[in-house]
Amino acid sequence: MNNAPPEGDPDKVDGDGSEDAGAPASRWKRAHAGWTAFRRKHAKALIALLAVFAIVIGACGYYLWSLNAKLDNIDRFSTDKLSDENRPDPNKGDAVNILLLGSDAGKKIEGESQDTSLAEDVDAETWPTGKYRSDTLMIVHITANRKHVYVTSIPRDSFVMIYDDEGEPTHKNKINAAFSQYGPVGALSTVEHLADVRLDHVAIIDWAGFKDLSEAVGGVPVTIPETFYDSKQKVEWKAGKYNLKGEKALQYVRTRHGLLRGDFDRIDRQQNFLRSLMEKVLEAGTLTKPRQFSDTLSAITDHLTVDEDWENGDIRGLALSLRGTKAEDVNFLTVPIAATPTIDVYGSIVQLNTSQTDELFTLMRQGKMGTYVKKYPDELLGDEDEID
Repeated sequence: MNNAPPEGDPDKVDGDGSEDAGAPASRWKRAHAGWTAFRRKHAKALIALLAVFAIVIGACGYYLWSLNAKLDNIDRFSTDKLSDENRPDPNKGDAVNILLLGSDAGKKIEGESQDTSLAEDVDAETWPTGKYRSDTLMIVHITANRKHVYVTSIPRDSFVMIYDDEGEPTHKNKINAAFSQYGPVGALSTVEHLADVRLDHVAIIDWAGFKDLSEAVGGVPVTIPETFYDSKQKVEWKAGKYNLKGEKALQYVRTRHGLLRGDFDRIDRQQNFLRSLMEKVLEAGTLTKPRQFSDTLSAITDHLTVDEDWENGDIRGLALSLRGTKAEDVNFLTVPIAATPTIDVYGSIVQLNTSQTDELFTLMRQGKMGTYVKKYPDELLGDEDEID
């Protein structure tokens, strides 16, 4: 009778005293021991990784909570009086077009018993004609793939047909008269008829928002190429580099006196300020610093008014879809200008280059703004050191 262990017995040893390398149980023991050693060796790294993961989730949770809370502060107005019959056809595809208006603080209207705010006035039954001006009008076109943004400024003195808040034509005037006389809905209708482009939403930011934004991000860097004097605001701008905050930032974006091209140079300054602001926010880590992130959000939402159809979820979704956008992905330009004559009653006006303007807005409507920029590269905002 053979008393030798069967083949593969875990107790079998070779002549040199070592275990049989081919024994399944032996392999299991070694594997178990190896895993134990690996687990002990890398336990700290694993714990650290999980901790980082937890922090990231917590940070994302904070940002989403903060974003939602701030969005509730945004004031809204109705566009119900403007029917679809008096608007361009809705856009095809997923590109987004937004009308961005910059409003002044408003002036006291004679006979009014109280000083109401913009938020209160846009929500009132009757718009206070002549109380507000919007010298900043921009169409923000966001491409369907969310990889590029095109910001097109319309000079405030552009001489166009003005439409009221029901989308009906009234008279020709400088385009900023639309907001002054008929409010944000009148401005929306006027720009839509000019461009023949459906604008998905309207956003109004008052001048105080520029001040708070510049302070929230720690200042906005700009360069003044040459020294000049602004006789309107009584400010001398000496050539050099600045980090603008608060009132000084507001003076920068409002300056047009003392500049060679007046309002056109002011448009360039406003675009340059926005470009520099975006670079500061996107590249300097503002979005990763909770306090600065909260302050920046507050500076925007506390001074922002939008149409009531632009719900918080849509704003949040659009913001998240643009999280990979870099400052160089944003292009700034101005509608093409033909001449700046002076006419009776209205004074100096801006005549648009009709054919090129039609080409611009046709390509915007088709979602092909990249084609326009390639054809007219000189229309883009110049480098910082080229802006007066």
